[in-house]
Amino acid sequence: MRAIVITKSGGPDVLQLQDRPAPRPGPGEILVDVRAAGVNYFDTAIRKGALTDIPGMEGVGIVRETGEGVTEFALGDRVGWLTIETHSSYAEQMVLPVGHVVALPDAIDDETAAAVILQGLTAQHFTTVSHPVQPGDITVVHAAAGGVGMLVTQFVKAQRGTVIGLVSRPEKVDLATSAGADHVLVSMGGAFVEPVMELTGGEGVHAVFDGAGSTTFAGSLDVLRTHGTLVFYGPVIDTVPTIAMNEIPRSTRLTYGATNDHVRTPEELRARCAELFALVEQGELKVRIGHRYALEDAAQAHRDIESRATTGKLLLIP
Repeated sequence: MRAIVITKSGGPDVLQLQDRPAPRPGPGEILVDVRAAGVNYFDTAIRKGALTDIPGMEGVGIVRETGEGVTEFALGDRVGWLTIETHSSYAEQMVLPVGHVVALPDAIDDETAAAVILQGLTAQHFTTVSHPVQPGDITVVHAAAGGVGMLVTQFVKAQRGTVIGLVSRPEKVDLATSAGADHVLVSMGGAFVEPVMELTGGEGVHAVFDGAGSTTFAGSLDVLRTHGTLVFYGPVIDTVPTIAMNEIPRSTRLTYGATNDHVRTPEELRARCAELFALVEQGELKVRIGHRYALEDAAQAHRDIESRATTGKLLLIP
């Protein structure tokens, strides 16, 4: 069994393809053949800290073997998974506790399922719990041409909100627009503040979804209106910003949206994934695959995602 192994903390080159003994499932576990694994920016933080042996939090595959007591899945079932704590999806095979696994509907292909599980749940959490978007809400979505940003945009539009999308390069404008953004600004750092305030007549926005890191944090607070919400999810990109409570302006709310709080139990994971899959089947949620890589090209996938030049979802195909 081949797997991408983190040999030490460091840059993309520490990701090495190695042969490993085929894993075996224990009680309450299943063994799957991995068909597609998602690549996420969080994986680069795992690599830099050597926080796990084999990275990868999500994927899709086929059940090859079931452990003792497993009744939820059978050999040959097509399944998806989310393993925020344990990882290990960058491999040809992996063992999973059944509580982290969901059955896939026939209408959802492997790549779409692998691309939507983590980022779709993230966007769902941000727009329905962290800041439940209301009709008429005006929002700013950072990295609006990225995997999460495009999905957040679609959720906001489905809830009849307005999206001001921010992108880092002019060539990304069309992608953000295609996801439904009403306005798209090319901006780096805090340069978006003035044009956002102009677009809102000086009132500011109801919510900002900011995964761009500390360089945009102050600007995101500045464009919020009174009682607005900053949904921040960027600490893996660079340093974590700090702020004193009495420095938070205009009675705004600040929240760090963590997807694992959205799916705390197997029942929540399966119910929320079913909602995502239904939206995809109905054509109300469109998933864009930005690039596909062979398993042995995982290091290049990390280089690309860290360059901030990618769009949509990146996948490894073992």
